[in-house]
Amino acid sequence: MLKRLLLGIITGLIVGGAVAAGVIGGLHWLTFAEAGALGTTLAYALAAGTGVVVGLVAGKPIWAKGGQIEAALKAFFGALLAAGGMFALRTWAKVDVDLAMLHAGSGALGDLPGATLPIIAAVLGGFYELDNTPETKDGGSRTRVANDVRVAEDAAEDEDEAPAAAKKRTR
Repeated sequence: MLKRLLLGIITGLIVGGAVAAGVIGGLHWLTFAEAGALGTTLAYALAAGTGVVVGLVAGKPIWAKGGQIEAALKAFFGALLAAGGMFALRTWAKVDVDLAMLHAGSGALGDLPGATLPIIAAVLGGFYELDNTPETKDGGSRTRVANDVRVAEDAAEDEDEAPAAAKKRTR
């Protein structure tokens, strides 16, 4: 379980870091305020886009067999959760961060794409990876196997009772 959590956090950090690197290196925005009047809107849009990408690749990825519907749901809710995470960071995390040594700016945490996007993506990646229950060798999940064993035991008891009930009826 801890291994899956760490894998999800690392996956999220990679995705969030890549989006942040694109914003910083490609658009040359060290803060969302550099985007002008649309800075806040772009902060939420970039967070939502990051949530979509994390939902598509973390946990059961979209290219896995039978993973398309699950990935689509994670992408949709990842966008919503990421936008909510951006709101929380911009509203309540009033911490000054200095990322100048990474050439990623400095200022309030919620204003820095180099800080907020990897944080949001890492949290989502960790949640999605923890939610991903691995398949067993017979194709079912661990919970399903436990239920099958219980059902199989109940069926065996029913078979023992069936001949006794038939004998009572024939008498």
